[in-house]
Amino acid sequence: MESDNGAKASAMIFSLAETAKANSVNTYEYFELLLSEIPKHMNDHDLRFLDDLLPWSKNVQEKCPSRFKKS
Repeated sequence: MESDNGAKASAMIFSLAETAKANSVNTYEYFELLLSEIPKHMNDHDLRFLDDLLPWSKNVQEKCPSRFKKS
């Protein structure tokens, strides 16, 4: 059972990384942003803050631009 949980967690991480890359976001900076912002909202019942953390959001595009971004 534990390997099932690990596989699911890995799939989520890989999915986030690939979605970030597909949206021309620096993956390292994006994970750094997620890991610093999400803990600030652990007691929030309103999850709308997550909209600003999606890879295609203007906020993420400005904070985590890829150096390979096509102009």
